[in-house]
Amino acid sequence: MDLDAKTIEQLGQRVHDARTFLHIDDKSAELAALDEETAQPGFWDNVSHAQTVSKRAGNLREAIREYDDAVSLFDDAQTAFELADEDEAFAAEASDACEKLAKLLDSLELSSWFTGEFDDGDAILTVNPGQGGLEANDWADMLFKMYTRYGESKGWKVHVLDVTYAEGIGIDRATIQFEGRNAYGMLQSEIGVHRLVRISPTDAKARRHTTFASVELLPVLPDDIEVDLDPNDVRVDVYRSSGPGGQCVNTTDSAVRLTHVPTGIVVTCQNQKSQLQNKEAAFRVLKAKLYELEEQKRQAEIDELRGERMENSFGSQIRNYVLYPYQMVKDLRSGIETGNVDGVLNGEIDEFVIGFHKWKASQ
Repeated sequence: MDLDAKTIEQLGQRVHDARTFLHIDDKSAELAALDEETAQPGFWDNVSHAQTVSKRAGNLREAIREYDDAVSLFDDAQTAFELADEDEAFAAEASDACEKLAKLLDSLELSSWFTGEFDDGDAILTVNPGQGGLEANDWADMLFKMYTRYGESKGWKVHVLDVTYAEGIGIDRATIQFEGRNAYGMLQSEIGVHRLVRISPTDAKARRHTTFASVELLPVLPDDIEVDLDPNDVRVDVYRSSGPGGQCVNTTDSAVRLTHVPTGIVVTCQNQKSQLQNKEAAFRVLKAKLYELEEQKRQAEIDELRGERMENSFGSQIRNYVLYPYQMVKDLRSGIETGNVDGVLNGEIDEFVIGFHKWKASQ
């Protein structure tokens, strides 16, 4: 980075502005209150509430730490820039600190956009095949792997709640839970229909095929969110987990299927280690789905949690992935595009996630 006094001044102003738009003073006061609460005798008597408070405190502490890192980086850059007049060796140090600071400030700005009720929390993402037969099943599997790798690259905890494998190739459905700061907020960029164009690996004549898969997203609801869920309205079925074959096939009846009789909503979970864990995870998803249903009733025109539902077919896609006759991934909302298709399918989608939120903020 080419440095001059103006660049240093601009970075300093960005650091100053960040304290305001990140609400650091408010976060510090809230954290102090939560720390005081956690220090009270009997705090852990209500484990569910204690876990919610501890998680919120952890998120606040991380946000404040990131801002403090930005302040520290600016101080280092400013000092090195001033010393560079006497010793050129400090010029490279100043440039390096400024580059790191600029990236950190971009990340902090992105975090500031997530102001929704659940944006800073965990997320449940589901991939479903659309039009295209076996091709769609394979495409859904590719997206499932892409999101799994993306979550891992973000340092989030990734839990595969359910995968139903299709006959032949691919999957009929996959549900993943991401645990990490801003997971729900960030992944809202992925809601919608994803279109793939390529030479079909299942076509003996090697023809070009177009296929579709859709992505849905739900927040993991905090325990203090009230949802009208009567256990007597839920039918619980257990069955043997399925898999792609080999030693990984579960040989016990640990998979769980929940059917909410009043609404007909069905949730399955089979990838946890025990029937109890599968049941808990399935109820977590069901709770989120019922909450979403109530939100839809209250807001018929605006679906705040999942976004606009579109037909899982041609003309409704949010992003195109073209592997043939050329290679390109393009988001039809933000206009972001890249020729690095392999990188994208390997989970390198930050450019699209950030691009979407910048586009959304400008609307």
